[in-house]
Amino acid sequence: MLDRWTMPLTQAPLRLMANGLARTGVRPDQVTLAAFVVGMLALPLLAWEAYTAALVVILLNRLGDGLDGALARHIGHTSDAGGFLDIGLDFVFYAAVVLGFVLADPAANALAGAFLLFSFIGTGTSFLAFAIMAARHELERPRFQRKAFYYLHGLTEGTETVLALVAFCLWPGYFPILATLFAVACLITTATRLWGGYRTLATLSEGVD
Repeated sequence: MLDRWTMPLTQAPLRLMANGLARTGVRPDQVTLAAFVVGMLALPLLAWEAYTAALVVILLNRLGDGLDGALARHIGHTSDAGGFLDIGLDFVFYAAVVLGFVLADPAANALAGAFLLFSFIGTGTSFLAFAIMAARHELERPRFQRKAFYYLHGLTEGTETVLALVAFCLWPGYFPILATLFAVACLITTATRLWGGYRTLATLSEGVD
């Protein structure tokens, strides 16, 4: 929901950093992989209840998630392979963060963590399933031209997810409540994407008929 406003604000600083990286010969996929490795450190850090350190690596991961695309565009090396790697590792990272909180306090966090992972299945599958159909129908990306995948808007997008992860780390004692609220928002996103995607594709099918 907030991506349409936050993404334009991040592009200028990302371009600056991408310019510097390009001079060193670093490749976009290397940034993607490095950001993933750093982000995965959140899993043990959260399990050890080192929440401040976990927050740092989470934010570094999210920075890398934006920087790899900016670098790819700067050097003219955007690719479907890079986009696939980026989104695939993102989903693994998100799940790892939730697992970290569950491991930190299974008695308090397990149920809310399981509910949040359940909701992530909905947002992830609706995201990717529509992207497949959008590519088949050659749909354009009117708002998110910098994304590798077409996806329908929703209540929970990248910005909301980052804010949720930050909130989890800042107030870990409230994880069950915060995770439950975010899971509900994710389920709303899933429902609206499924309905919006179905109606969009049904309209296209009717047009073909």
